[in-house]
Amino acid sequence: MTTENRFNLIDEPWIPIVDIGRVSLKELFINHHYRALDGNPVQKIALTKLLLAIAQAASTPKDDEAWVNLGVNGLASNCLKYLDTWQERFWLYGEQPFLQMPGISSASVQSFGAVLAEIATGNTTVLTQTQIEKRLSDVDKALLIVVLMGFGLGGKKTDNSVILSKGYSGKANDKGKPSTGKPGASIGFMGYLHNFLVGQSLLESLWLNVLTAEQIKEMRVYSNGLGTVPWELMPLGEDCDTAKSLQASLMGRLIPLSRFCLLTDTGLHYSEGIAHQGYKEGRVDPSVSVDYSGKDPKVIWVDPERRPWRFLTALLSFLGQSSSTGFNCHHLSFGLKRARGQIKELGIWSGGLRVSSNAGEQYVSGSDDAVESLITLPQSVLGTFWFANLQLEMTDLEQLSKIVYSATLHYFKSQNMESKGQAGLASNLFWQLCERKFQDLVNVCDDADQAQSLRKNFAGFANQAYDTFCAKDTARQLDAWAKNRPNLGKYLKDQNKHKEEAPA
Repeated sequence: MTTENRFNLIDEPWIPIVDIGRVSLKELFINHHYRALDGNPVQKIALTKLLLAIAQAASTPKDDEAWVNLGVNGLASNCLKYLDTWQERFWLYGEQPFLQMPGISSASVQSFGAVLAEIATGNTTVLTQTQIEKRLSDVDKALLIVVLMGFGLGGKKTDNSVILSKGYSGKANDKGKPSTGKPGASIGFMGYLHNFLVGQSLLESLWLNVLTAEQIKEMRVYSNGLGTVPWELMPLGEDCDTAKSLQASLMGRLIPLSRFCLLTDTGLHYSEGIAHQGYKEGRVDPSVSVDYSGKDPKVIWVDPERRPWRFLTALLSFLGQSSSTGFNCHHLSFGLKRARGQIKELGIWSGGLRVSSNAGEQYVSGSDDAVESLITLPQSVLGTFWFANLQLEMTDLEQLSKIVYSATLHYFKSQNMESKGQAGLASNLFWQLCERKFQDLVNVCDDADQAQSLRKNFAGFANQAYDTFCAKDTARQLDAWAKNRPNLGKYLKDQNKHKEEAPA
């Protein structure tokens, strides 16, 4: 470990920005024209949480009125002052390395590739060049540390034989031996879907997602309220008073310290850090959507076969007439209500990483993948008519997908051929085609006639998906193709029915 202060994250360019490249924290808060973060979905989430932690530490408004008065300019100005005050706590290397634990230096050193979900190590098959481990620069290491705080995968890579809090048993199994590491608080068992409001600039997006003191209290999730951001007061161990405070505060969810790390030249000392409670215990990131209305809590997981935009009605269920039940994401439910009328264009970014688990080991394999989507919302987003009509249209698209699946299934069955795989591919293609027009549907759902006029497009996508997988080259194929072709008459005729049923 080096004790020389080197590579300050406030001054050195390391944060990826769309159309710009790497910038420093100071540059990010000075330049209001930066559009959005770049990188993969996990990096975007981790960086957004870091920037929000800085924003909340620098300027947590009392209530919505104070939030409006703060504005984008006030937030940026306060963050710059904050960074100037805490400059000494943002060194990547030194006596107090950023978000790292010098006390963990006796833990085994893992290579950087071993802790990166996208890198193939051990006996994992390498499919593309991007999976090959590369030498990391200081820029890459800074980003890696931020990502590992919440997105460290569970498994044996953590050296849990090193315990900093005397008497702490959370890193041992029933036999008293070091246990496998628990999943990071931001990823959970299969990979949480995270959601943030998006404005016309990166700074505006941060302002839209900043929570007020009043909202933090209203959430009733964090008994310690806002809390203290970790770099101001790092914990001494897994179960010290500071660690317990982080477990019960908003700052502890933004920067959860789920891994205790310490950088070296060739890798990093790596052990499980603070163990946070999950959504089943009532603790959740404000960017994750959970439904507590049933007997057992439900959370929205990342699903690579179901792109994030398909969860839009679930994510916005708080807009429905029975808004007391259903999924709720605090960044969306709090932010949408106050943002309307404040900015011209508002969007929802959703993304995350799907992971698999086996015997306590988390990994990315098979159909697992990182996904993201961005949907722009119309000004009428708070209207119950817009939301009710969107729900109707999405329900019927789901039914259309089933029709495509069934038609393709029977086409291949009639020829005694493998059918389920082909039917699934046809259904997936249908949804891929629908994505092209989904933003148009969102834009016009406050006008039933315009929404219904788009049905011809979606019906065309259903036929296109069927025709792509169901050939009609031979007489036998043509006969099967004609007999099983999707019947879309009801979907197209239901336009008038939905017009009558839509709430006034």
